[in-house]
Amino acid sequence: MKPFVAASLFSLLPAVLSKTVTYDFNVTYTEANPDGQFSRRVIGINGQWPIPTIDVDKGDRLIIHLHNSLGDVETSLHFHGLYQNGTAYMDGPAAVTQCPLGPGQSMTYDFTVDQPGTYWYHSHVKGQYPDGIRAPFIVRDPKGPYAGKYDEEVVISLSDWYHQENPVLFSRFLSIANPTGAEPVPDSALMNETQGLQFNVKPGKTYMVRMVNMAAFAAQYFWIEGHKMNIIEVDGIYTEPAEADMIYITAAQRYSFLLTTRDDADANFVMVGSMDEDLFDTVPDGLNPNVTGYLVYDAAKPMPEPAEIDAFEPFDDFALVPLDGEDLFENPTYTFSLEVMMDNLNDGGNYAFFNGITYVAPKVPTLYTALSAGNVTMNPTIYGRDTNPHVFKHHDVVELVVNNNDPGKHPFHLHGHAFQLAYRSDEDAGLYNASDSSIEFAKKPMRRDTALIKPGGNMVLRFRADNPGVWLFHCHIEWHIQSGLVATFIEAPDVLQTAQKIPQDHLDVCMGQNLATVGNAAANDKNFLDLTGQNLSVPPIPAGFTARGIVALVFSIIAAFLGLAVITLYGSQEIKQKRT
Repeated sequence: MKPFVAASLFSLLPAVLSKTVTYDFNVTYTEANPDGQFSRRVIGINGQWPIPTIDVDKGDRLIIHLHNSLGDVETSLHFHGLYQNGTAYMDGPAAVTQCPLGPGQSMTYDFTVDQPGTYWYHSHVKGQYPDGIRAPFIVRDPKGPYAGKYDEEVVISLSDWYHQENPVLFSRFLSIANPTGAEPVPDSALMNETQGLQFNVKPGKTYMVRMVNMAAFAAQYFWIEGHKMNIIEVDGIYTEPAEADMIYITAAQRYSFLLTTRDDADANFVMVGSMDEDLFDTVPDGLNPNVTGYLVYDAAKPMPEPAEIDAFEPFDDFALVPLDGEDLFENPTYTFSLEVMMDNLNDGGNYAFFNGITYVAPKVPTLYTALSAGNVTMNPTIYGRDTNPHVFKHHDVVELVVNNNDPGKHPFHLHGHAFQLAYRSDEDAGLYNASDSSIEFAKKPMRRDTALIKPGGNMVLRFRADNPGVWLFHCHIEWHIQSGLVATFIEAPDVLQTAQKIPQDHLDVCMGQNLATVGNAAANDKNFLDLTGQNLSVPPIPAGFTARGIVALVFSIIAAFLGLAVITLYGSQEIKQKRT
């Protein structure tokens, strides 16, 4: 679907002025079979899937009228990587910056896009985007540092795909029957939400390729046989050019690279995306982790088979240098740590934790609490124990240490900011030790909004709290978001109260569902320090029990009932036979 573009008469002048780009999005169900193996219900927009790519220029005003026609579930839109400076209420995660959009409801997202780069948008409600509501969001920059250095531009998305819908998969994932927390393994990998993608090129040309990983789970290795990639942007941050033969792109990350084609059209070449199988607890028999596309010089020539490779050797994004040369923020004024762990709770499910807290949404969106809390808005208590809240003062230099006490890889994403990756440890380095004199911070650290932390490793992130709002920090593996690997950053809420106001149609969405718009996390607007009735996580397993013990007990009980049922069945058949 093409957007409606409204521009003033002044846009005809030689100077390029901003314009207003308007989309009317009706969220609906439709059918799709992107890997050619299984047709299933997907979430589309205006009856179509894949959903539209949003395409604007830096400085444009974007208006999206969103209507939820799904009928049975809520929805929302999050514009991943956009800082929403001055419009925190447009960020989109449900129960954080807005109420979820209920069936039959409508609301409008309206903000100015003032940062160039490669982004994407997706639902931020109950793990919904793996079912289809995800697409690239491109902000072009006619005056950017690489403008004029390429001939054409192309967008390529990578993603993973499940044959079953997310609610079914999630109910199995977070259950007593899955005590180890093994994540559902995708059924296939996709490129531009399909397989066998063909990218037509001409000899001797340079293309700017914008790449987005919109996966729920799988990172991918990506390479183009016979060609090199010259990286120039990651997650909206221009970088000094860096040549790569292969990149590793986690869920939610983006890369832009310049691709210069060969001088002849004698052959076509394979593009390969390969899911990182190290992420999977077990690899199902018959799984094809690869998705193959083609760089097509001559459509009359055959499409080759991909060559086998001995090992994955991707470019290390830690070596990238921001083009603006920003120095490391020094002398942090707010320093804290988050420790990642996985453990079972009393229902037998395997949950994810930061510092022993698994995220549970509050009764009032956290942003609405910040705006209505008056002079206690800087008190983290009011935002609820299990939202894992951290409150920053305006212009704090924040240093966040993340310790990955888990054997898995985690791509961590921060809303509202790109962070400096000040330090990254090796795998299995253990907890970060600030007193270790051998640790060296990057002087001009790479920046991005989604960074991978290695198994058993740690990393140090820094950013300046110059964007008043409420921002999530979370792992972008969708299964880990749903199991609680989320923290809430409340940034300069005292400044926020004087600068931002929730649009009436957003409040109407809440009121239409009888959801509170003022008060603390427990919806108490009389005493913000009284959190009685707040939403809390499932309690811990009682002392002396283990998750495996609970599972064994449950299945023993189930087996006993099945045994009794079988005895009853055979007994009744015997009685019937005697009666005849």
